[in-house]
Amino acid sequence: MSRIGKKPITIPEKVNVSVENRKVTVKGPKGELNYTYEPEIDFKLEAGEINIAVFNTTKKSKSLWGLTRTLVHNMVVGVTEGFNKDLEFNGVGYKAAVKGRNLELSLGYSHPIVYPLPEGVDAKVQKNTISISGCSKELVGFVAAKVRTFRPPEPYKGKGIKYADEVIIRKAGKTGAKA
Repeated sequence: MSRIGKKPITIPEKVNVSVENRKVTVKGPKGELNYTYEPEIDFKLEAGEINIAVFNTTKKSKSLWGLTRTLVHNMVVGVTEGFNKDLEFNGVGYKAAVKGRNLELSLGYSHPIVYPLPEGVDAKVQKNTISISGCSKELVGFVAAKVRTFRPPEPYKGKGIKYADEVIIRKAGKTGAKA
């Protein structure tokens, strides 16, 4: 039995949830999200709660039970509060700016990197911090990971883009050989 799948999901007042044709739609103040679930899963909408169950207890259905509950819970949290990832960049001459729906990065290459932000994701830049926010946890995490790949942090000088809560273990550089 799934300990996570058994927990009911409480629906806040501002959120509207509908289930039709194996598709869950969650609408809230920050946006609208959709999820198509597997046929082994059963949704029950009750007064202010969503209960998720499985039709049979095969290995596949048990593995999808907790996953589906977590994904729907993240959708409810996303349309009410939203999700946020902070990235820090460090390096001489490194710059970032948001121009329209594009994130422009100068990261020491011979050319600036222009990354178009997907629909539903916003970015803000303050000093050396890029803040990525949106209602979809998956999309916010994907955009943050994609921006980090443009210049991953290196362990010697600490230059690059890293998550705000990430710890980069520094390495000692080469020392002069004794003669």
